Amino acid sequence: MSSALSSAAASVAPSVVPTGSDWRAAAAEVAARLRATAVERERQGKAPRGEVALLRHAGLLTLLNPVEFGGGGASFADAFHVVRIIAQADASIAQILSYHYLLSHSAFWRATPEQAERLIRASVAGQWFWGGASNPRDPLTVLTPDGDGLRLNGRKTFASNASLADRITLRAALGDAVVLLAVPGESEGITHGNDWDAFGQRLTESGSVEFRDVRIEREHILGPLPPSVAVELPALTTLVVPIHQLLFVNFYLGTAEGALQEASAYIHSTAQPWQTSGVAAASEDPYVLALYGELHSDLRASLALADVAAAEVERAIRRGNDLDPQERAAAAATVYAAKVNSTRVALDITSRVFDLMGARATSARYGFDRFWRNIRTHSLHDPVAYKAREVGNFALNGRITPDPLYT
Repeated sequence: MSSALSSAAASVAPSVVPTGSDWRAAAAEVAARLRATAVERERQGKAPRGEVALLRHAGLLTLLNPVEFGGGGASFADAFHVVRIIAQADASIAQILSYHYLLSHSAFWRATPEQAERLIRASVAGQWFWGGASNPRDPLTVLTPDGDGLRLNGRKTFASNASLADRITLRAALGDAVVLLAVPGESEGITHGNDWDAFGQRLTESGSVEFRDVRIEREHILGPLPPSVAVELPALTTLVVPIHQLLFVNFYLGTAEGALQEASAYIHSTAQPWQTSGVAAASEDPYVLALYGELHSDLRASLALADVAAAEVERAIRRGNDLDPQERAAAAATVYAAKVNSTRVALDITSRVFDLMGARATSARYGFDRFWRNIRTHSLHDPVAYKAREVGNFALNGRITPDPLYT
């Protein structure tokens, strides 16, 4: 890690759990420290160990865990805002925090009540960082009996956070059934490919992972064992995909906010007015004002839609396992509308900020291109056209295409 970031992590009191409005201040402090080294760290491309330490020491890893278990007791609506704030400085770190929130809670919601309490308490006590290896387009990993336990084998080409994770969640075949696992990240037989080389989201540790005869105990299998697995999963688990998508929405919009913030600072400090503009400062150029106003307006509208979606998701979460399919579909449709809109707006803003700043802003020393590269890279992982189809399907026909892994 960079020395600057190492010092930043050390200067934040360890295991501080934000309460009330403190989470916003904690996220803003982390974002400020990340922003100061963002260009340097992306160029170095090192595993984000220092960045995870910064999140851990600021108490953001345990933000969503219940107060009675030592966590921050915050809501997912709070977590969406935290992710948005972090993304203003570093979209890669916003992504890994997003995946941590999602993957830990997908495990808690799938676990038995006894397992869930044990996992949450251990996660808070150990300040665990959660990862996953559940890309459904890869073949399933496979569990085979081995004495009084099991062995896990298989490979995933995309594994979010896994190389740094204390627990890795993934789906695996157990006979004719599919189970969800929470595997200790340091288990013998886990090999990380370290082969993520995309032009954006460079610090997300999104490379491949292989499991070779990894020992799996009963406690690592979440929920009841086959054949006693219920036909239908608890209703809360059906919200995992919409929550995942809304986390994406918020780090897309946070990235767009960050790009506009950088553009504003550059316009005031460095940009020169065009020679025929008739003004003394770039910040007074009528075309700059008009374009900035257009982009700012689009962003504000997209943020408002994201907040509406967050409120609907929060209501659905509060319904718990009483959530009915139509309520779930309505919340998901609003989330997917926000996803479609935020993808367009974020790509547009992160590209067009250069029209505000001018040619000199393309200098590599500024690294302003990282905002667009990050959004472009991540938005291709989940084709937005498929989410637009779901928005239309719900608006026209009142339904969402049934796919528990994508919708």
